[in-house]
Amino acid sequence: MRLRKWIAVAAPGARLPSTRSLVAEYQASPVTVQKALQTLTTQGLIESRPGVGTFVRAVRTARPSDYGWQTAALGSPRAPLRYAAAAMRSAPNDVIAFHSGYPDRELLPERLVRAALTRAARGDAALSRPPAAGLPELQSWFAHELGASTPVGVTPPTPSDVIVLPGSQSGLSSIFSALVGRGQPLLIESPTYWGAILAAAQAGVRVVPVPSGPDGPDPQELSRAFEETGARMFYAQPNYANPTGAQWAPGRGEQVLDVVRANGAFLVEDDWAHDFGITTTPVPVAAHDDSGHVVYLRSLTKSVSPAIRIAAVIARGPARERILADRSAETMYVSGLLQAAALDVVTQPGWQTHLRGLRLQLQARRDLLVTSLREHAPQAHITHVPKGGLNLWARLPDGTDLERLVRECETAGIIIAAGTDWFPAEPAGPFIRLNYAGPNPGAFPEGARILGAVLERGIR
Repeated sequence: MRLRKWIAVAAPGARLPSTRSLVAEYQASPVTVQKALQTLTTQGLIESRPGVGTFVRAVRTARPSDYGWQTAALGSPRAPLRYAAAAMRSAPNDVIAFHSGYPDRELLPERLVRAALTRAARGDAALSRPPAAGLPELQSWFAHELGASTPVGVTPPTPSDVIVLPGSQSGLSSIFSALVGRGQPLLIESPTYWGAILAAAQAGVRVVPVPSGPDGPDPQELSRAFEETGARMFYAQPNYANPTGAQWAPGRGEQVLDVVRANGAFLVEDDWAHDFGITTTPVPVAAHDDSGHVVYLRSLTKSVSPAIRIAAVIARGPARERILADRSAETMYVSGLLQAAALDVVTQPGWQTHLRGLRLQLQARRDLLVTSLREHAPQAHITHVPKGGLNLWARLPDGTDLERLVRECETAGIIIAAGTDWFPAEPAGPFIRLNYAGPNPGAFPEGARILGAVLERGIR
């Protein structure tokens, strides 16, 4: 401690006394002095110059770097730059986190995941290269999952229709790039998943919003959008949409599919929340199509583990080959170790037991947050209580300054996600998305109270 004080007042570049002198001056053992010098060196306070001595380290001012040359080398971006939404932020442990898009660790099948990773690491998957389209056993599982919902008279998908992905985000990028093409129109629900908006921007496609409510998009509005734009693809989330939690009304999927078929187009069905049903069980629209109009995405990342980024796209005909070609050029193949672990988890008897328990836990969390908001933050109006998924979508009073609201809430101890990120065009109003699957549900009432207090002060 005394040596540190001496260094603090010494001039930069000053030479330290020898070890023998320090031992005598501070009446310490040589070992203690050597350890102190090593610690100070690690902390960057002193530096040793072999054959010369040890000196107080001079403070070096970093020279600002000039990257101006890159402006000419890169040119203008091909599309407006968009970044990952605030929902991807990591939160400190001492705040109430309503913003995340992932379920809390206690909602994951942790025991199954750890055991699966151990077994996968001991098997051939740890050392071998899997096929480009995925492990055949995992392809079969995804095909069987969708085929289980296929009604009589419709041909179910086969394993060869499946392409395993390193997460559904990469699948969206490949679908938009391979099947839409740069500069071409893409119809998309509004509001919708921010990652789909990001993928569309990166692919350079032209996004055309189609309004969608608690029962899904209006088929007539969708038909008109197809006719006016000449689009050949519609991206949608029929079950537990992110961010609204909406599930299409019974029969709406068939109506939308009729419109898609009439226009010779594709429906990209993002079934990201298939495992998060609460009071309903999702039936994919893709189960009613065997003519290749539906490109179906199913993810396991959120329900199994964020560390096991595994998803699949099911497509038929030339569309499947184009998506596979794009994915192969991008990643060549998906980690066999992660594929084997994911397959292990979802084929264990404990997986279905976990899903039944998860349904009850999500319902309890959802209801607690809804009750807390209605009691402590009635200004955050919940127009629709979702039947599944992870999120509540709340409308705020007109004129609410969302940026200021987010800042003041974080200062007060809660993190919320402004709804702006989920609109492909101008927002239809001030909204926020609140995740009820996040950590510490016992803090939901307090979080709602803080939100209500901030709103009560009038964030305008």
